[in-house]
Amino acid sequence: MADNNVEHLSVEEAFEQFCKGVSFYEPFWDHVLGYWKASLEWPERVLFMKYEDMKKDSPFHLKRLAEFMGCPFSSEEERQGVVHEILKLCSFENLSNLKVNNTGTFQLGNRKIGKHIFFRQGKVGEWRNHLTNDMVDRLNKIVEQKLSGSGLTFHDSVER
Repeated sequence: MADNNVEHLSVEEAFEQFCKGVSFYEPFWDHVLGYWKASLEWPERVLFMKYEDMKKDSPFHLKRLAEFMGCPFSSEEERQGVVHEILKLCSFENLSNLKVNNTGTFQLGNRKIGKHIFFRQGKVGEWRNHLTNDMVDRLNKIVEQKLSGSGLTFHDSVER
């Protein structure tokens, strides 16, 4: 059943807002760079992780997170498959199929947005299916400008 009070943004509208830094939780790049710099300054207090890296080697990054939180996995837990079970419970597939995550709405400022829009496919590089070449070029320029000199890079950069 569709909710007529739910606002739907097109990819083009959302992209434009993102590029201009005018969407609700902006400025995105200031947030990212703030946490990046804090992770360099206080690595014992701020752990900076990238989705692409976590997808590439999920067990390694889960163990890294557990160690950071002061709760490393024991050898016995690893032998018993605890890491694998946590990864299964926290997988995109599992979380995106939970009723709480795919029904109802989320209030974003004065907009009501369907929760289901927060889940697409959970695949690295899937954005390529949604952005035009012009959008990619524009985003590349913004990324280059905003991250310049920070040392922060992305493995799956915005390339065609």
